[in-house]
Amino acid sequence: MDDHSDDIRRPLSPRIEVYAGAGRKRWPDDLKAQIAAESLEPGAIVTDVARRHGCRPQQVHDWRRRARLGQLVLPASADTLSFVPVVSESALPAAADPSGSPEAAVVTVELQGARVEVRGTPGLAVLSDVFLALRRTRSC
Repeated sequence: MDDHSDDIRRPLSPRIEVYAGAGRKRWPDDLKAQIAAESLEPGAIVTDVARRHGCRPQQVHDWRRRARLGQLVLPASADTLSFVPVVSESALPAAADPSGSPEAAVVTVELQGARVEVRGTPGLAVLSDVFLALRRTRSC
């Protein structure tokens, strides 16, 4: 490029380029979850939510998909239950009644802010039902 000009009426203007940032932005999981939860509010438009937070709508859709798959934990809203009632689809045989004190046979499951207590000696099917119920209620 020519660094001088023969035209004295038009002085050279130095060109300055400024680059900000070092590539792609890293979004913390809690911020992703907050944005995804905001986009799931009734009447929310994903494009508007993305624009407000300075990200692309495709990112918000990806975070929503990850939340549905249980890979991203959304923040609990104020009306979310803190206790999840569990109804097992499989019945325990009569021989599986707990022996000894009931306090000694309590299984407590805490997952993503929800707490479930299963009394007695639960089988694998009952515990599986507990985890499935917790997962369903947390991904809604």
